[in-house]
Amino acid sequence: MDAGVSNALWFLLVGALMLTRGITSSFMKRLPVTPAIFYLCVGLVIGPSVLGWFRFDPIAEAPLLEVLTEIAVLVSLFSAGVKMPVPVTWERWEPPVRLAWVSMAITVGLVAAFAHLVLGMALGAAILIGAILAPTDPVLATDVQSRHPGDNDALRFTLTCEAGLNDGAAFPFVLLGLGLLGVDAFEGPLWRWALVDVVWATSGAIAIGVAFGWITARQVWRFRKAGKGHEVLDDLVGLGLIAVVYGASLLAHTWGFLAVFAAAVALRQQELRLARSAGVPAEQLNADVEKPVVPPPDAPLPATVSAEALIFKEHLERLSELLLVLLLGSMLNVSAWNWRTVGLALFLFVVARPLGTMIGLVGSSTPMRIRGIASWFGVRGIGSLYYLVFAIQHGLPVSLARDLVQLTLVAVALSILLHGNSVKPLMERLWLRRRAP
Repeated sequence: MDAGVSNALWFLLVGALMLTRGITSSFMKRLPVTPAIFYLCVGLVIGPSVLGWFRFDPIAEAPLLEVLTEIAVLVSLFSAGVKMPVPVTWERWEPPVRLAWVSMAITVGLVAAFAHLVLGMALGAAILIGAILAPTDPVLATDVQSRHPGDNDALRFTLTCEAGLNDGAAFPFVLLGLGLLGVDAFEGPLWRWALVDVVWATSGAIAIGVAFGWITARQVWRFRKAGKGHEVLDDLVGLGLIAVVYGASLLAHTWGFLAVFAAAVALRQQELRLARSAGVPAEQLNADVEKPVVPPPDAPLPATVSAEALIFKEHLERLSELLLVLLLGSMLNVSAWNWRTVGLALFLFVVARPLGTMIGLVGSSTPMRIRGIASWFGVRGIGSLYYLVFAIQHGLPVSLARDLVQLTLVAVALSILLHGNSVKPLMERLWLRRRAP
């Protein structure tokens, strides 16, 4: 097909999906499925699995796919961070921290063991696929995540916070797998990997994110307070903060995803402290972004950067979800669905994730009902695609890259289908059981 015709058809398809999603938003909310399932099905139909109108090779197009997935994850992590309730307390954050580090490490180990012992993969490749599939996704899991700033629901908070934290926690295992494969080996002994890629890269990312978020919140608040009616472009401030924090963390050899999430949390926390000290009503600060509270003309101070920028970030999230899930469908061939790919995905969903969740939360105060639902809703998505193309960009052999592509794409596609079909019924049952007393 001519390139110009192909581009025209691509614009027509994406535009038609946007129009359909926008016009039928209320109708789709009542359906028992998520929008991602709709996008995936369209991608499968137009892709090589059915009609073959459009093909997207994740290996040949790895540089483009890396940028697209990187941007999508960064925006989603920022959106997740500014929804975190105030204040940050260990009692509240202990369950997601356990899930993000302890449970995820266990999940990596279990998936790696299955890939090594059952699928016959080399140890480095097994650890790499475990690291790619272990972290939950901040982009596709919006139906089980915090809906707005101030959302104190324990389940939604736990899953949102876990998705924000484990995208950074997975990186050391990705590098470990690449190192064992000899593709992008870490320098020196294993203890250096533990100190540099685990301890420093994690703690440094949190420190960088918190520092930039805190400084941004105070400086913007000072400008607004100094001059009445001083205008701040909150969207640009939010995007600028993401870019600066991510760039600084990469230069410092720390995990940029974790730094951006930490910056968003710090921004929100500091802005709310400043606003409360200035007498801004709590209902104005914690308003649902879909139904924002309009402050009266004599309101003490204007809205916060974190709340105002969130609306724009969620629009970007919807756009990235549409584009990337559509591309995902166009990457899948019928041959990708076999006992190896489906078996690994089902092992991840039915064994590794539930077992890792239950072990990671042993001794916590998290109710068993929340543990059970959290053990199922380990949604895999755009984050896994990013780690996949990150590994490909670091020089994986083509044969191994093809194998990892099939394993990852099928796992993400099955996650969209299985979790997408079960999210609304299970969440409704949870809410009904809570209302029953």
